[in-house]
Amino acid sequence: MAQQIHIETTQNVSVEYPLAGIGLRIQAFFLDLLIVVAYVVVWVLLFAQIEVEPPTALLVVLGLPPFLYHLLCEIFMDGQSIGKRQMNIKVVKLDGSAPGIGDYLLRWLLRTLDISLMTGAVAVLSIAISRNDQRLGDLAAGTTVIKGTTGRPLSVFSVEHDHQPTFHEVVNLKDRDIDIVMKVITTYRDNGQREPVEATAQKIKKLLKIDSELRPLQFLYTIVSDYKHLTGK
Repeated sequence: MAQQIHIETTQNVSVEYPLAGIGLRIQAFFLDLLIVVAYVVVWVLLFAQIEVEPPTALLVVLGLPPFLYHLLCEIFMDGQSIGKRQMNIKVVKLDGSAPGIGDYLLRWLLRTLDISLMTGAVAVLSIAISRNDQRLGDLAAGTTVIKGTTGRPLSVFSVEHDHQPTFHEVVNLKDRDIDIVMKVITTYRDNGQREPVEATAQKIKKLLKIDSELRPLQFLYTIVSDYKHLTGK
């Protein structure tokens, strides 16, 4: 069974996620490596085909995408690279906040030490012995990598066109509040955790100053449906 990690969200709700572990992270690494290598090979073959020696400035420009690949992917793909997305794993902050550019930059800067030294042995050893499966970059940035991040398809939270909102107060919530609610619902569907469902329902009721006789899970589903219907999201 995969090792679990409890992350306290910004709404003070504890959600449990399975850590990605070494195996999935290595697989994601090699998938990303294949993408970078394929990119380089394409350009090498292209220049060889047209028999043109590219100027240094062009080589520098063409070298930026593979050099910045992991940093740019994690920034613009919400903590994932293409390899991570394929393996369904993702970078998260241990304190429950969303990783920022600074966190991704710190992970990227220390990536050379993690991956290059002793052919990745440092990263593997650090993940193996650290409490939360963290490489050096994760330890510095306060992050780790979890799996099962894509959860259920968003169609699970789809709204019927004739949906009649129950709680109009949901318009006072923010997108990040609904994201947390959906994560809690998905976590419950995956491993049956009731505590986060009940805690989140109480938090939402208190935040919106409403009362409901609906069961916690049904209440959260209603909150998501009402929010999507009333905000057009």
